[in-house]
This record gives sequence, C-alpha cells and structure tokens, in this order.
Amino acid sequence: MFERLREDIQCVFDRDPAARTTFEVLTTYPGVHAVIFHRIGHRLWNAGLHWPARWLSTLARWLTGIEIHPGARIGRRFFIDHGMGVVIGESAEIGDDCTLYHGVTLGGTTWEKGKRHPTLGRDVVVGAGAKVLGPIRIGDGARIGSNAVVVKDIPAGATVVGVPGHVVQRLDTGREADRRAFARRIGFDSYGTTRDMPDPVAHAINCMLDHIQAMDRRMESMCDALKSLGTELGDVHLPDLGPCEIRSGGVGPDTPETPEVSERPEDWAEQERLK
Repeated sequence: MFERLREDIQCVFDRDPAARTTFEVLTTYPGVHAVIFHRIGHRLWNAGLHWPARWLSTLARWLTGIEIHPGARIGRRFFIDHGMGVVIGESAEIGDDCTLYHGVTLGGTTWEKGKRHPTLGRDVVVGAGAKVLGPIRIGDGARIGSNAVVVKDIPAGATVVGVPGHVVQRLDTGREADRRAFARRIGFDSYGTTRDMPDPVAHAINCMLDHIQAMDRRMESMCDALKSLGTELGDVHLPDLGPCEIRSGGVGPDTPETPEVSERPEDWAEQERLK
C-alpha cells in the first residue's frame, strides 16, 4: 500500500512540472487524494464491504470532484491531473502509468450488468474532456485528444481525436517501447496530443491540391496530343499553383506571404504581369 503511494506521488513529479515538494503534492493535488481514497475503497470492495467502499467513494467525490467507483481496477503510477469532473465506472480497467485529465469519462453504454466500461492499456493518456465509452480496449501507449469521443477499440500507439474519435497517427508497432522511452526523456505529451500530430483538415486539403496538380499535368498532356494532331486550341493561361502545401499550426513569422489570387479570369493576366 505505502509502496504504491510513493509511486503515485513520484509520478506526479514526472508528469507535472508545477509540482515542487512531496508535502505540496500530498496536500494540494485532488487527483492524488482521489487515488488514495480509491486504493482503500477498492480493498474494501474486494473484501465484500460494498457499502463502506461506496461511502468512501462518495466522500472522495465530495472532497475532490472526482468519482471513481470502488470496483474499478487501476494499475500503478496512475495520475489524474486537475481532476474536476473525472468519472471512472465500475468495470473500468486502467493499466500502469496512465494519465487522465479533468473532465474525462470512462463510461458505459448499457444498463446491463457485467463488463460495460473501457479497458486502458499501459501508458495511455486521455486528454481533458474526452469520453471513452463502452467495453472497448485502448491499446498500450495510445493518446486520446481533448474532447474526443471514443466508442471503438484503439490500437496500441495510436493518437485519436475528434467526434467520433478517429486515428490520426499510429506508431510503428515494432518500435513502440523505444519511442515511448524516448518520449519520456524529451518530455511528456500532455492532454493526449503529440508534437508531430498531423492536422486532418490540412492533410485533406493537401490531398486535394495534389489531385488538382495531377489533373493539370494530365490535361496539358492531352492538349499537347491534340495539337500534334492538328487541332487548334485557344491559349488560356492559368495561374501556376506551384508547390502548394497547407501546414498545420497557422501562419507564423517564418511563413512566406502568399499573394491573393483573384477568382475572376480577366484578372489573371494582370496578376501574372505583376509577379
């Protein structure tokens, strides 16, 4: 019991740079308080003392704003940051080294008894406000972005965002352990996001731009073939798209300015002359 308490305190220093002293963590971190209450309540629950376990869980919710059913199974070095509004259901299972942020729900989707809450593998991060619902499994090392709603199994090492949740990044399963170890050395990925997580909207726009440029090249080839057969085609000059690319993260000081392109064909020649 006390060994797990030491681990729960130490993991706060590993994942929250605002933590300064052990005394501060023990007295001011509601996530730590909720985990301590749960460790005791879970033992009572397993001993068949269900009412005292539920009463202790209710007391913890009053004091911390975090509701953890005493029947939930939680692994070692579990950290709830900020904590307010977190709900963990009765049949939820959480592996070692997992992190939850405020507003997270590990909930059920049925009123029937039995396994109805999610199972989190090892080293899973669930961002603020995310909802993980149903008897699904979240693989080891997965990251769930803030406010995502996840209702399907997530593979190990994947990053999930959106409503409904969809995978935007998946690690090479053969190197997951090495990459997670390296991530711990360079910094913790908070709120269920990664530094190189792609923007799905930017990715979709880039795919459209690639398709348009491929169609332009095919059209030019068709025009050249028709001209070689003696067909007269009117010369219509279109502005060159160039190596267009949409980058996530917005416009920064190093982003080159792009001139506006008029939608009126009669203005294209003038814009080409001014380039």
